[in-house]
Amino acid sequence: MSLQDKVMGKLKEAMKAKDTVALESLRAIKSAILIAQTESGAKQELTEDEELKLVQKLVKQRKDSATLYQEQGRADLADPELAQVAVIEKFLPEQMSEEELQKVVAGIVEKVGATSMKDMGKVMGMVSKELAGKADGKAISNVVKSLLS
Repeated sequence: MSLQDKVMGKLKEAMKAKDTVALESLRAIKSAILIAQTESGAKQELTEDEELKLVQKLVKQRKDSATLYQEQGRADLADPELAQVAVIEKFLPEQMSEEELQKVVAGIVEKVGATSMKDMGKVMGMVSKELAGKADGKAISNVVKSLLS
């Protein structure tokens, strides 16, 4: 079942339940899918990787917005953003724990033979490919920095 089909099913459920937060979040996903499908040269169906990146982008946008709102003392604007993050994250694979992430990164650092921060680019590239959707880029970056420094 494609992401679009899943979203449409959840959208119907949210409409019946009159869940406005879920409706906003699901409509944002639907809109992003439609935009991606109609971009020049885009195929009709998105691949699973493209769908994953799309959902990750939506989550990141909302988290960044919420962070900005919180820094400005606007909890009234940050809370709806975080509520939408919770709904959108349901379409992502389960996130790895910090310990699991460290094991994977340590294995790749060893495999690549990375010894210093100069090798961070190589390590980040391999880790990002292997853990696509399973871990946040910021968390991966922090673990790689701690292991290489």
